[in-house]
Amino acid sequence: MPPRDPREIQLEIDAARESLAATLDQLAYKTSPKRVATQGKNAALQFLQSPPGIALVAGLGLLVTVGVVRKARYRKGGKRRRR
Repeated sequence: MPPRDPREIQLEIDAARESLAATLDQLAYKTSPKRVATQGKNAALQFLQSPPGIALVAGLGLLVTVGVVRKARYRKGGKRRRR
């Protein structure tokens, strides 16, 4: 194998360095905490505004309401119902 020209080696090193820098910039952009949080927030809002999301929120609201009413009745009566 003939010896390589130092300028050619330096050009290859520079090209590899630029490629690595571009890859690192892409990774930094894709994994930015602020960007990831914004994407998650947008996805959650989009889901909650869809029919399944609305049904989920309504169901959770109903469960919380039933739980609060049962707890209020239990405290007010002072006794537990026996089955």
